[in-house]
Amino acid sequence: MTYALAAAGTGGHVYPALAVADALVAGGVPATDVVFFGGDRMEARAVPAAGYDFVPVEMRGLRRSLSPRNLSLPLVVRRARQAITEHLRDRHVTVMTVFGGYIAVPAAGAARRVKARLFVQEQNAVPGLANRLVARRASAAFVGFPEAAAKLPRARYTGNPLRAAFAGFDRDALAAEARRRYGLPAGRPVLGVLGGSLGARLLNEVTIRLADTLDADRTAIVHLTGRTHLDAVKARAERTPTAWAVRPFEEEMTWFYAAADLVLSRAGALTISELAATGTPAVVVPYALGTAGHQAANAAALEQAGGIVVMEESDIDRVPAAIEQLLADPAQLRVMAEAARAQGRPDAASVIAAALRAAAEGAAGGDGDG
Repeated sequence: MTYALAAAGTGGHVYPALAVADALVAGGVPATDVVFFGGDRMEARAVPAAGYDFVPVEMRGLRRSLSPRNLSLPLVVRRARQAITEHLRDRHVTVMTVFGGYIAVPAAGAARRVKARLFVQEQNAVPGLANRLVARRASAAFVGFPEAAAKLPRARYTGNPLRAAFAGFDRDALAAEARRRYGLPAGRPVLGVLGGSLGARLLNEVTIRLADTLDADRTAIVHLTGRTHLDAVKARAERTPTAWAVRPFEEEMTWFYAAADLVLSRAGALTISELAATGTPAVVVPYALGTAGHQAANAAALEQAGGIVVMEESDIDRVPAAIEQLLADPAQLRVMAEAARAQGRPDAASVIAAALRAAAEGAAGGDGDG
């Protein structure tokens, strides 16, 4: 039996799929029994690099503005569905899981054609259009936030699947080595800045302002800028006395969270889930232009629990003062850390993988009985 995973476009779709694939393998599924479908973006590099079979499919998303290109989209979807269907039949796929994005609709259609069990994993508190369409005929939808459970049929709140390192995260055991990894001095509060895989110009600009006002002898910064903003931020960091480690990204994010006492970030679904899983306090600035305000919705539950402070982009000038106040209050950071950790679901990938294995075994048993 083969497990198919469809994920495309951004790390927000692809990394949860990889986490589930890793959990399937950890549960005894051969890696050769896992196949990915996607487009030509990051999935085309990340999936083969992780050691899984990858089938590229010609596909594109719906343009939300009026565009002549949308007129040809049904034909593109049909071609993609047919291509995926042929691979599913050849691989004897019994379970298909879609993770949102433009690949979800043709992948779900192909799964129905070969009578494979269909599942959805929705990362955001506000489900995306593709997943809303697909979930109507899915056996279940695994959702990253409880708010999404009310918006999709047969939804199960599991949390978002994260890589295995998050399940056993231990800040006390990792912190010293994490700070050495970034060249940061021991014994100082560390601010971690995270703008997502592409970085966030607004957060980078706030961090530059912070570096001018923080006490350089008492604080340090570890900053994931995204590739686009690396050179500008690095040049600025080299001109400041503050211990300021600048990186474009981090492959093993547990090191980043272990190094940080407080994080400044956006409110992407995986970032919020990682903050909770690691029990990391944060000041979160949701992206104001995000689709349907989904970043603000992602942050809502963790804010209500007391694990993070949410500040709107319109209040960005207040962010430096809020960060300085929190860095100077270790007791409040501990309270926030416990509140965040209580909301974490670091075992989501293994929970989802177990459900997929059960579905595949059930399908195999049905075939045998028939």
